[in-house]
Amino acid sequence: MTWWIVLLLVGAALSPLVWLRPSPRQRGQMELRLAARRLGLGMQLSQQDWPHWLTGSPPGSCAQYHRARRAGRADSWLYWQVAPGQWCNQWREPCTDAVMLERLQGLPADVYKVEAGPQMVALYWGERGGEEELRRVAEVLAAVA
Repeated sequence: MTWWIVLLLVGAALSPLVWLRPSPRQRGQMELRLAARRLGLGMQLSQQDWPHWLTGSPPGSCAQYHRARRAGRADSWLYWQVAPGQWCNQWREPCTDAVMLERLQGLPADVYKVEAGPQMVALYWGERGGEEELRRVAEVLAAVA
């Protein structure tokens, strides 16, 4: 009987350690983020204020994958994915640049926004995918950087 009580107390003491283990989704995100580093991408969690007209419910804190821009690139632009494969600028006008639209349509459906500034190009992604989707993200960021 004493052994049962000891085992119960040890189990109760060790049970919170199970909560510290990452879930399979968190483990997958960690692997994806490490693979992004190997591909030369930076990643950070970013708080976003999403526009009211964006369909779906994007998360408040979103993964931002970014890459530095080449020297001499000073253009700035921003595109939102309002539906899978449909890209609009900040004024809700459809993307008219055919080359850019072709690149953007190759991105996963859970990419919310792609933007470029003078110093970097960034992509906001829900991270629902694997290595193949990450490769497509890295290719698009490299092409527009």
